[in-house]
Amino acid sequence: VFCSFDQYHVFGHPKTPKPIDSDVRVEPNAPLQPENPVSTHLYKRRWLVVMLFSSYSLCNSYQWIQYGIINNIFMRFYNVTSFTVDWLSMVYMLMYIPLIFPVTWLLDKKGLRVIALAATALNCAGTWIKVASVRPDLFPVTFLGQATSSVAQVFILGMPSRIASVWFGTKEVSTACAIGVFGNQLGIAIGFLVPPILVPNVEDMDELANHIRVMFYITAGVSTVLFILVITVFQEQPDIPPTQAQAAARLIPAESSSYMKSILCLLRNRAFVLLILSYGLNVGSFYAVSTLLNRMIIMCYPGQEVAAGRIGLTIVIAGMVGSLICGVWLDRSKTYKQTTLLVYVMSLAGMLIYAFTLDRVHLWLVFITAGTLGFFMTGYLPLGFEFAVELTYPESEGTSSGLLNCSAQVFGIIFTICQGKIIDDFGTLAGNLFLCAFLLLGTIITALIKSDLRRQRANQLANTAVSIEHILK
Repeated sequence: VFCSFDQYHVFGHPKTPKPIDSDVRVEPNAPLQPENPVSTHLYKRRWLVVMLFSSYSLCNSYQWIQYGIINNIFMRFYNVTSFTVDWLSMVYMLMYIPLIFPVTWLLDKKGLRVIALAATALNCAGTWIKVASVRPDLFPVTFLGQATSSVAQVFILGMPSRIASVWFGTKEVSTACAIGVFGNQLGIAIGFLVPPILVPNVEDMDELANHIRVMFYITAGVSTVLFILVITVFQEQPDIPPTQAQAAARLIPAESSSYMKSILCLLRNRAFVLLILSYGLNVGSFYAVSTLLNRMIIMCYPGQEVAAGRIGLTIVIAGMVGSLICGVWLDRSKTYKQTTLLVYVMSLAGMLIYAFTLDRVHLWLVFITAGTLGFFMTGYLPLGFEFAVELTYPESEGTSSGLLNCSAQVFGIIFTICQGKIIDDFGTLAGNLFLCAFLLLGTIITALIKSDLRRQRANQLANTAVSIEHILK
């Protein structure tokens, strides 16, 4: 899918476009051919933008798991049930489902900077509300703070692929997306590691309250600094587009696109619908494992709260390595379906190994199997985003990523509730095999996806046009 570039000077100054003819009507999905491709440019600022995004994504995702990994401690402090504490994680998934559609509409209409400001403002507000909730009778206040931070997540999760496309070149776009996802994963890793250290399982309630308060103050301070940095540093988009595909997307008039038509177009794309299902099954399984990790480890290894956090850290650190490796590999090979399918198969294998070794009394073995699971299951995240952009170009990256994440949240809630109930009634093995069954289904669905790399074709043909122009000159 291509766009006509005859509104621009071919090799003249790239910042001085000719006026667009008011009679021209560009349909969002029309096959447009670049007659005179524009100049492109990569700015060094792109790395600052993606790193800043990665940082505030880290701060938000850290809060998602900070309650769940010390589930038993917060149960005692607030005098609530384990299932109630689970909802402090599941509220992140629940809020995403109804809010993703208005947020992606806002992204299309207002752009990246407005979304970044909203994300960091809500995240900052949520952390300070939690600072005021450190008292055993104030569980509703801490839930309000967590719910506020969960709304911020809606403005974050679908952004890596959009930032990568808007700021980065064709040979680094998958790596940039992986860096964006990297921040989210690192935040989860810190969320597994730090709370068990900052909040030990002490008997004295006043001392416990002080530990919790310190944890909340640290988070609030970091989120405030990031909010200020976004206000002063974060830029909407580069002056000159980084790729021909991005230049084409800029030439589509805003009034010619309809958000609802875009959604319907995506849902009529069979390959993308299959990807929505497979992505939801994989990432939903990861959400369930992360939320219930403390409960599973404590059942098999009583008193090992710190070890549970370190196992979660191992899962995510291995996944971060997997994400970066997969991102670099995609930039070099462009084998989107093959890589996605291989990683999915290995996620299933890792889940099976983890399920059968969790209760074998050897805690060191759990670290190894959990790391293997995390390398592939968490490493799948940027693959899904980038594969979706390829299948749906020139539709908005935020819309396609939003639908993927919406699927993941729905399956995450279902899997967390069901697996938690199965673990309570039948043990950890049955609960993990429950997830294995759905990962097998996701593997089959992934194999059925037709690889239609539209963005790659757009860039290849545009670059071919540039080469021909040089030859003719």
